[in-house]
Amino acid sequence: LEQLVAEWYEYKGYFVRRNILVGKRSKGGYEGELDIIAFNPLKNHLVHIEPSMDASSWEKREQRYRKKFALGKKYIPTLFKGFRIPDSIEQMALLGFASKVTHTKLAGGTILLVSELFEQIISELKEKDIASRAVSENMPILRTLQFVSTNWKTIEKVLQQKRSQSANSQIPKP
Repeated sequence: LEQLVAEWYEYKGYFVRRNILVGKRSKGGYEGELDIIAFNPLKNHLVHIEPSMDASSWEKREQRYRKKFALGKKYIPTLFKGFRIPDSIEQMALLGFASKVTHTKLAGGTILLVSELFEQIISELKEKDIASRAVSENMPILRTLQFVSTNWKTIEKVLQQKRSQSANSQIPKP
């Protein structure tokens, strides 16, 4: 998931840093790790993304993300030396197992569902002709999603055949 997010933001013109250890302790170790930091100097936009596929309670998530986002606010300003970065940092919890029915924010950051990220990516990639505007080979996950978005009818046909075969195999034979 982190690789996909990093590729997506890089594709969108951001400088991306990943898995950054911050807050070096004098007796060893670090205060924590920031998963994805992306900065677009042309848009003057700085975003901190913490992806997770956990199924933890909202209470546990709140504790974990509060710490991660606090570390981000404290250390991100030092990560892009030589750049003038914005005063505000967009912080985002990217969640695989969640719903926005009861929560739209987490520890002060916005919640983005993995399904919403896929919708953003596929919506944009399906408009790019793979023959003339292929995603770079340096972004293998995005490139694969571009192939999927171009060939979705074939993929859907194969999946339907598999479902049909599976359903037929579960019907008792007389």
